[in-house]
Order: sequence, then structure tokens, then C-alpha cells
Amino acid sequence: MQRIFVTGISTDVGKTIASAIIVEALAADYWKPVQAGELENSDSHKVARLISNTKTKIHRCNYELKTPMSPHAAATIDGITIDVNKISEPKIDNHLVIEGAGGLLVPLNDVDTVLDLILPSYKVVVVSRHYLGSINHTLLTINWLQSKAYDVSILFSGDEHTTTESIILKKTGVKYLGRINEEKSFDKEVIKKYADKFRLALESIYTL
Repeated sequence: MQRIFVTGISTDVGKTIASAIIVEALAADYWKPVQAGELENSDSHKVARLISNTKTKIHRCNYELKTPMSPHAAATIDGITIDVNKISEPKIDNHLVIEGAGGLLVPLNDVDTVLDLILPSYKVVVVSRHYLGSINHTLLTINWLQSKAYDVSILFSGDEHTTTESIILKKTGVKYLGRINEEKSFDKEVIKKYADKFRLALESIYTL
């Protein structure tokens, strides 16, 4: 069973939508270890609303922080310290999609970052969205992951930008899963459409 960690090059690049699509494509379970802010409408809630299959289980976050900001700062406001040793993946007999918080080097405490949640056995999907500076952010993210020998794939989010996408793929050599285009809205039908589109790529890349 595969463990797929979804990270982004920054905040608001489409990690949760990408996670929902992968969850739906594989009928995988979903887990977000750290949620900061929007506890009444968390990413776990959003994924649960967007998927159609009945096999997926949504696992509870280890840390649910009240303030929508960097986890280390949100934890300080809540009067706690995030202990990565107390974060462990659910024991399940199914594929698991794990969604990070923000980007790869977002701090969880004074020492650890989101990167420290990614076990060596995990496959990593980087969600990249085009904006001024996104090439640099994408290359830096992927370089960190490759330097630690992770198996990395990329999903582009938003309107197609050929020159951006081609140079990223050329410079990194990572596996390309596809693109999630701009949509008027994302609902169960749209998520299922992308899940059907990406399923073969996911199965072939990850040897499920």
C-alpha cells in the first residue's frame, strides 16, 4: 500500500484539491497531520465533501490549531508545542494520501519543518501553480526533496503556462502526473473527472 505525501510550492496552490483527486482516484484514505485555522471547515472537511467513493476514511489531525498561520506560530498562540514524535500515520490497510501544511520548509516548531513529516518510504507529489517566482519556488522545493532521495512527481495547478512547465520538467526530471485546470468550481463531479483522468498515471507511476 502506497503512502503519498502532497506538498506545495507555497500556500493556496491547490494542495487540498490535488489531495482530493488522488484520494478519489485510488479510493485512498486521507490524513492531514497538522491543521492551522478553519477548524470548522478544515481541509479534512473539504476532502470529505469532494470525494464520491465509499471506501475512503478521513483520519483526524494530530494537531488542530486555531489560528490560520504558520503551525509553529499558531501552536504558540494556543500555548502548545508541536512534537513530531507524537505524529504517526494511521495504521491502515489502504493507500494513504497525506497532506502537508503550506510549503515544504514551513516550521512546525523551532527545529522541525513539514519536511520532517515525510518518511523515506513516502512518494511525494509537489503541487506547482504558476505565478511570478513560481519556477524558483518549484525548483527549490524539488531540489530539497531530490537531495534526500525522495520519489517525486509533480502536478501543475491552474491555467497552462508552457514555458514555465517545460523548464521545470527539463531541469528536475521528475515524473509528470498532469494538470488541474482552472475550474469555475470544484465539486464531486469535477473531482471525479480528474480522478478518472489521473488514475492510470498514478497507478503506473506508483505501481499500486
